[in-house]
Amino acid sequence: MIKTYCSPLFVLCTTITIIIIGFSEVCFTEQEVRRPCYSRDYGQGSIVCVCNSTYCDTFRPQLKPKPEILTVYESNKEGKRFYEKTVKFTYGSNLSGQYETVVTVNKSQKFQEILGFGGAFTDAAGINIVSLPKKMQDMLISSYFSPDGLEYSIGRVPIASCDFSTHDYSYDDIPGDFNLTYFQLTKEDHLYKIPLIQKAMNVSSFQILFYGSPWSSPAWMKTNENMTGKGTLKGEVGGKYYETWANYFVRFLKAYAAYNITFWGITAQNEPLNGFRDNFPFQCLGFTPDSQRDFIKFHLGPALEKAGFGPNKLQLMIMDDQRPLLPKWAEKVLQDPVAAKYVNGIGFHWYMNLVAPPKLLDITHEMFPNKFLLATEACEGSFPWQKNKVILGSWERAENYAHDIIQDLLHWSVGWVDWNLALDLRGGPNWVNNFVDSPVIVNATAKEFYKQPMYYVLGHFSKFIQRGSYRIGVSQTGSSGLEVAAFMTLNRTSVLVVVNRNANPVNLMIKDPELGHVVNTVSSHSIQTYVWQGKK
Repeated sequence: MIKTYCSPLFVLCTTITIIIIGFSEVCFTEQEVRRPCYSRDYGQGSIVCVCNSTYCDTFRPQLKPKPEILTVYESNKEGKRFYEKTVKFTYGSNLSGQYETVVTVNKSQKFQEILGFGGAFTDAAGINIVSLPKKMQDMLISSYFSPDGLEYSIGRVPIASCDFSTHDYSYDDIPGDFNLTYFQLTKEDHLYKIPLIQKAMNVSSFQILFYGSPWSSPAWMKTNENMTGKGTLKGEVGGKYYETWANYFVRFLKAYAAYNITFWGITAQNEPLNGFRDNFPFQCLGFTPDSQRDFIKFHLGPALEKAGFGPNKLQLMIMDDQRPLLPKWAEKVLQDPVAAKYVNGIGFHWYMNLVAPPKLLDITHEMFPNKFLLATEACEGSFPWQKNKVILGSWERAENYAHDIIQDLLHWSVGWVDWNLALDLRGGPNWVNNFVDSPVIVNATAKEFYKQPMYYVLGHFSKFIQRGSYRIGVSQTGSSGLEVAAFMTLNRTSVLVVVNRNANPVNLMIKDPELGHVVNTVSSHSIQTYVWQGKK
């Protein structure tokens, strides 16, 4: 049986192409798969794509390209979303001088292997997703994790509450429970995290790598007796509070394992320097590089290893804080050989990147080449001066994502993980009103959700640069200001991502020494992904 899908745009096709005049829908056979964006313009710079109970746009599942044929996908400020066309490579006279920019890939130059891309299963994301009808919940999760979605391969999970919860809570609020007798998951895990993680696992075509991050210990373990505000663990390294906090991680991992959710990794603490800020408004726990080193060395590392979550089973990441802390934070922790043996990688956030050049990632990689770097959190609308927390259709915010992702990948990051998977029209819920933007915004009243330009920018990376791909060399001539990065996938497909943040289009030539060259125009304010296969 041929199934037909319709969108509220215009009618076109079924088994054989049949055009029906006078209706306002687009229909596609099951074989065609891809459904286009149902656009809406809120006057904020570009469009959003609207999903409702009957329709949601999809991507075409990725197939191995035909030899010597290049496919280019484009999304832009004018409203294209994954617009697709093919171009054939040609040999011939060198016409490089006629093009503003010439990009040449070097497949023999190999850099870091890519882990993937993803987002976070916060309480807020879950609350918004489950506020939709069940069919739409499935649509939203599929939009991120399925083959006809972004094919996210990483998921971050807060360990207990964070600011994107409706209140502060831990898994053991009984003071003095050093044996964690009363440890238990909460309703938030059972309603907003576990079911959606399981949905994502069910629709994904490969293993999703989940990592957990704690915001705070239970209040009774903290020096200020409060999950918020300035405070560290009570006592000293070697004491019962440190020991109990390490065991808390183990209990969390085992509690989720009971629901067939296996964690690939954890971070030792989300933004540990927040715990040293007076009156910090939401959950935090202070660690310096030295105290994090000692906590890992004497408590967390041994506790994880004893429970079967050693470094060969679970990827432990340090820092999980702002990029300016590199390389000093890594030096303090990883120059201790005992602490270093438990650590697999270094997590970093994007919020202070304007004062922290990506060269800091290069320096850190050179010092510790066996420890991976991963961008573990980013979002738009987080700064106090950004009064509009959610901007429906902002292309500027999408370009900020594209720029940051490319910069991180060019400087040894193995992936890039966004913050909340979905938020409401205010950018929440958030129990301290710390609202921000998200690639997907849910309008529960209208029973709709909106895919922002940021969503499609993420797809230009996550759909094509999947786990096991690696970055390859790329050179660029010309002064057009294009940002480019190149990759090779496991099936030997070349992928080139090109971002034009300028107001003018750019004439581009792409050279593959094996195949020749192709030419194309990079539209103003656009992102393009080029995909091609070598010779047979």
